[in-house]
Amino acid sequence: MGIALVAAFFVLFILGFPVIYAILLPSAAYIYIEGLPLGLLAQRITYALDSFPLVAVPIFIFAGNLMNLAGVAERIFHFANVLVGRVPGGLAQVNIFSSLIFSGMSGAALADVGGLGRIEIEAMKKRGFDVPFSAAVTVSSAIVGPIFPPSIPLIVYGSVATVSIIQLLIAGIVPAIICVIFLMVTTYFIAQKRQYPRSARWPTFAEVMFALWPALPAILAPVLMVGGMMAGWFTPTEAASVTVLYILAISHFYYRELTWTHLKNATITTIRSTGAILMICASAALYGWILAVEQIPQQFASLVLGGTTDPIVLLIIVNVIFFIVGMFLDSTTATLLVVPIIAPPLVAAGIDPVHLGILTIFNIMIGIITPPMGLALFLISDIANVTMKQLLKALLPYYFPLLATLAVITFCPDLILWLPGLMR
Repeated sequence: MGIALVAAFFVLFILGFPVIYAILLPSAAYIYIEGLPLGLLAQRITYALDSFPLVAVPIFIFAGNLMNLAGVAERIFHFANVLVGRVPGGLAQVNIFSSLIFSGMSGAALADVGGLGRIEIEAMKKRGFDVPFSAAVTVSSAIVGPIFPPSIPLIVYGSVATVSIIQLLIAGIVPAIICVIFLMVTTYFIAQKRQYPRSARWPTFAEVMFALWPALPAILAPVLMVGGMMAGWFTPTEAASVTVLYILAISHFYYRELTWTHLKNATITTIRSTGAILMICASAALYGWILAVEQIPQQFASLVLGGTTDPIVLLIIVNVIFFIVGMFLDSTTATLLVVPIIAPPLVAAGIDPVHLGILTIFNIMIGIITPPMGLALFLISDIANVTMKQLLKALLPYYFPLLATLAVITFCPDLILWLPGLMR
């Protein structure tokens, strides 16, 4: 029955059913066939959502929406332009650097694409950059968001795998910075070859300070959050609430652009996004419970550990699995469905669960910009108004720095874990 349940999900998904139906229909059928009480459906779904760490998800989404509506994205982009616009690649480098700063508030790749994407692509287009190249830079740098705190996918992973969310969030800082460096180096060589424009001169100290002043409160938001968690002042969920209060304060008293309309629109958008995520969380928890009853994780553990117990080989297997999964499923669904099966045997084999979490989420993020069903590809294609063929051709060079980052994450766990190790 467990294998039939997994097969049913993939059949329904391939046939075009929405993910939540592809999860719920086989689960409901299993409960009916096994003669279990139908009330179990409601019980398991309610139990799944009774989770304190998951409260951070809607709050961080709300924080990101507030930042978008308060015009913070434009200020961040302007500051990044002043700071790194002279580097070969010009606005392309600004695009990547902005993603690192903005990721400290949005926590989601699609939020980065939607929040900064239009601004970045339009600015690059006016400066003479190819639109497909602009779109490729935007979408490749956007995947930094989900591994840099605050990260909604890492919060979901920590909730599912019962791993310290604080350590997961802190562990994402180093690989995010490494990824940005690799992307900027790649852009440097592409820009040199194609002679893309850049700023005429390096900024003066006064110009940097003048651009920094409007963006500073926004930049300090992730510093406040990460510093507070590392100091033990608050949990990730409490950090999310503190961040929202901070954003409300700077939007009203510093930027003076907060209106009731902004609050209303941010709230509505948050409710819609949260509803979609938590519906998947609830249905996936039911699905995962049935898989546990059918001992699918144990069977998978026997299959994997029966072949090898070498941690490096196991990590390579994980890379392949999640890379493929990420091409078809969004990060929340992939995490909720696959992690409960894969994580236990790997942790039992000696792989650090925090290391595994960063590896898992980064793999999935590469998947969302990989055909055939990468969600970010369709979003950026619509924003930039380019064909998928044009986008993929321009995106091809950027898979190399992303895969190089993945290799660092895979084979250098000490580099990834040293920062969260300071908290242990």
